Amino acid sequence: MSTLNPNSVGVLQGDYVEGPQSPAVEPHQQKELDAGALFVLKSKGSWLHCGYHLTTSIVAPPLLSLPFALASLGWVAGVLSLIIGAMVTFYSYNLISLVLEHHAHKGHRHLRFRDMATDILGPRWGRYYVGPIQFLVCYGAVVGSTLLGGQCMKTIYQISTPDGSMKLYQFVVIFGCFMLLLAQVPSFHSLRHINLISLVLCLAYSTCATAGSIYIGDSSKGPTKDYSLNSDGTNRLFGIFNAIAIIATTFGNGIIPEIQATLAPPVKGKMFKGLSVCYAVVIVTFFSVGISGYWAFGNQAEGTVLSNFLDNGKPLVPKWFLMMTNIFTLLQLSAVGVVYLQPTNEVLERTFADPMSHEFSIRNVVPRLISRSLSVVIATTVAAMLPFFGDINAMIGAFGFIPLDFILPSVFFNLTFRPSRRGPIFWVNTILAVVFSVLGVIAAVAAVRQISLDAKNYKLFANV
Repeated sequence: MSTLNPNSVGVLQGDYVEGPQSPAVEPHQQKELDAGALFVLKSKGSWLHCGYHLTTSIVAPPLLSLPFALASLGWVAGVLSLIIGAMVTFYSYNLISLVLEHHAHKGHRHLRFRDMATDILGPRWGRYYVGPIQFLVCYGAVVGSTLLGGQCMKTIYQISTPDGSMKLYQFVVIFGCFMLLLAQVPSFHSLRHINLISLVLCLAYSTCATAGSIYIGDSSKGPTKDYSLNSDGTNRLFGIFNAIAIIATTFGNGIIPEIQATLAPPVKGKMFKGLSVCYAVVIVTFFSVGISGYWAFGNQAEGTVLSNFLDNGKPLVPKWFLMMTNIFTLLQLSAVGVVYLQPTNEVLERTFADPMSHEFSIRNVVPRLISRSLSVVIATTVAAMLPFFGDINAMIGAFGFIPLDFILPSVFFNLTFRPSRRGPIFWVNTILAVVFSVLGVIAAVAAVRQISLDAKNYKLFANV
């Protein structure tokens, strides 16, 4: 099982930890907690730590794609989509938090997304839908972070050594080696200091991206500003759907229950504070990067705005500035990757570790080191082999982030609290679930279409 007594702070190294009025954890309660819950999802954090985890999982380098998304939507629809995305996800994440708090108050504190689904929707939903979808989303984010990290390293290399001969897959492997070290951090809670640094880094590269866009847009170096939309009806339509998928994926999280699991009880009200910290950063970064990038480059905005800072390999901003921006991005990607590795670590720990042995005993350390290293090696290999993984990740986002972050929160809330059908809450949640179900299907179709269009350019270990 994966439930915690609401009064217990968690079990650490075979002992119990007591709160001010917390009874000791009985031996039978210890047995209820598997090794994944005991060692990876320790409930010891504060609301501020929660804010760091949330910010790292949401405010990540994919936000640099927002100008590209706005280029497919135009000014009004683009900015409106950003506002709606922020409002809906903030609302949805609070719904999940309220459901988790409700169950914790009843004596069943859910630590994982699939546990919520199992309890609310039934065991088949948790085992065959929510669990696999969350795993694909999170592991896909690890692969995507590794690939983006390699691309940032390659950009830095090309700026410093224009005639260099190193290939993209080599940089992906180097970044993967760095991830190999970070993957050994024992628990989600142990990442709190890394994620504080990550918060600072996301503010840093977002500021650089905004400043660089304004500098180029206000000079003669940039392209002629053109905000017209694609005139081809079919391409324009699918471009809109693809842009919606990009924005949804950018706001996506997929691990709200796991992050809330890191909070020390009582958890009531702490998640709201953490989300408030996160969304203060979201508003500053998402809107500044998206609007400034689209203003500077118009419909010529590329998949990531940093690509627009180069014109045929020639930097449009000072080299030191471009290198600094890529270094900030590179460093934060490592934190993002290790955060999204936590659900995988939890599954591996639950499968191979012994909850009755010491956390750092040989019995647990050896399988932890081997299994986590193997998971990073596999992610690095996939990233190196498939440099077009961004297209695949868009499909995973459409199938994963939209259901997990836009649809299921409303369903969970309505089924748990059963609000009156005469009140607005029931209908707001129902409308959100229906609308985003339709958008999710359309976005998935658009992502599959993009894969089919780009398939002719796919090549294993390509140096893109």
